[in-house]
Amino acid sequence: MQTDRHTDRQKHKQTYTQTVTQTHRQTHRQTNTQTVTHTHIHTDTHTDTDRQTDRQTDRQTDRQTDRQTDRQTDRQTDRQTDRQTDRQTDRQTDRQTKQTHR
Repeated sequence: MQTDRHTDRQKHKQTYTQTVTQTHRQTHRQTNTQTVTHTHIHTDTHTDTDRQTDRQTDRQTDRQTDRQTDRQTDRQTDRQTDRQTDRQTDRQTDRQTKQTHR
């Protein structure tokens, strides 16, 4: 009796495993087929839209990069100008101070 039950359980497990495996494979195939088909259709119908979106994104990125570059350049220029102005002011002050001391 024990052996029969054990054998029955094993058979049941095997059958169940095979069924689940087959179902899984079929589902996987269907999903793959649907995905490929959808992707193909999506690619065909949306290529123009994708290109436009890409162009817009590129333009936006370019603008942002330009703005950032402009800001950085402005900051650097400001710093340089500040330094130069500081040096000139320092020189002038030094000259005046020297003249006053003479």
